[in-house]
Amino acid sequence: QVQLVESGGGLVQAGGSLRLSCAASTRTYSNYPMGWFRQAPGKERELVAAISWDGGTTFYVDSVKGRFTISRDNAKNVLYLQMNSLKPEDTAVYYCAADRTYRADLKTSQPFYDYWGQGTQVTVSS
Repeated sequence: QVQLVESGGGLVQAGGSLRLSCAASTRTYSNYPMGWFRQAPGKERELVAAISWDGGTTFYVDSVKGRFTISRDNAKNVLYLQMNSLKPEDTAVYYCAADRTYRADLKTSQPFYDYWGQGTQVTVSS
């Protein structure tokens, strides 16, 4: 079973940047599509970005396009989310997740994701 641990969250002013990392416990991760989700208080958890197992294909929700970049380093078993031009509405707990389907296309729906991290808080002040 893959264990995922997020880091890099924190408090930042609007317009600032953060880079989230998600470390996977095994090399198996390198064969799985991955995603970043977020959940704001009182709201449903939503997909922010997704990436194919080899990093060749990415997806972004409209609200973060042009500001966030998802990437992965399979040699280091790490998934990243670079977040620039942050807005107060980006405030949420951010989760990384993995779809355990071997070398599948990226997924944009939560039920496809099998492994989840514990989350990291991102707070953007105005």
